[in-house]
Amino acid sequence: MQYTKLGNSGIEVSRFCLGCMSFGDPASKMHAWTLDPDESEAIIKHALELGINFFDTANGYSAGTSEEYLGKAIKKNIARDKVVLASKVYFNEGHLSREAVNREIEGTLRRLNTDYLDLYIIHRFDYGTPIEETMEALDGLVRAGKVRALGASAMYGYQFYNMQLAARENGWTPFVSMQNHYNPLYREDERELIPICRQMNVALTPYSPLAAGRCARPNWEADTLRSHTDKVAMGKYDSTEEQDKSIAARIQELAQKYNTSMTAITFAWHFKKGVASPIVGATKAKYLDDAVAAFDVALTDEDVAYIDELYTPHKIVGAL
Repeated sequence: MQYTKLGNSGIEVSRFCLGCMSFGDPASKMHAWTLDPDESEAIIKHALELGINFFDTANGYSAGTSEEYLGKAIKKNIARDKVVLASKVYFNEGHLSREAVNREIEGTLRRLNTDYLDLYIIHRFDYGTPIEETMEALDGLVRAGKVRALGASAMYGYQFYNMQLAARENGWTPFVSMQNHYNPLYREDERELIPICRQMNVALTPYSPLAAGRCARPNWEADTLRSHTDKVAMGKYDSTEEQDKSIAARIQELAQKYNTSMTAITFAWHFKKGVASPIVGATKAKYLDDAVAAFDVALTDEDVAYIDELYTPHKIVGAL
């Protein structure tokens, strides 16, 4: 495993982050394909064996049961100070108001069975709460020792810049990471958000790095429960299937050239693009093995250009 620092935080994270949206009670009615506690622990244990120390969840994943499953697995298998736990706040009552931020962190810490969170991420931009209110509340969590560092997720570049500016002007804690929507089939953040992150030394930890599997298999669709029921992924990608299948085909060509999987090629693409730690969601251990194989692939600039060449502008997906 390779490791990197999370922006200016000094926190060392693995170059892959295990996304825990796949863990949780399906009775929560968020996703029908989530794994039970034992299955979740098996994936988490395999991630630890591979050297992954970075785990991402959210208060809203399967009504909080994702946090519960992760917390129990970590407690059983590794010392708390050997892992970096991240969770998110927004899809809750009050979104990013001071009251909501202070309330939701307590629930997250309780479900994860920990005294502190390494990284607290705002899940979206809150149009209904003043930026200053949110940033001051988040800074208060850092000062109280409940959170070590702050991150943000999908939003427009100007929104992220304004939040960082508010932190700088008031002496509050800035964001050190950005969990944005990014993969070879969706590159809209290359216009503004990613350059802003690079300017501010904010680590990129993108979600959906494989475009919900569409960059990891020869066929656009897969015969799995998730593929048949994940309406969010369908909404993200299926409307541009015809133009994007050709990009996936080029990823497949390169996988054959390098005698590896499409997954490995896609993650090698991310690393060539300067991504610090993409979020890997896995329901099978072998998916993590395919991901870490990216370290054995040395894509050239020409390879990346070959993947990128066919990209056409997409409608914004992720920022609200």
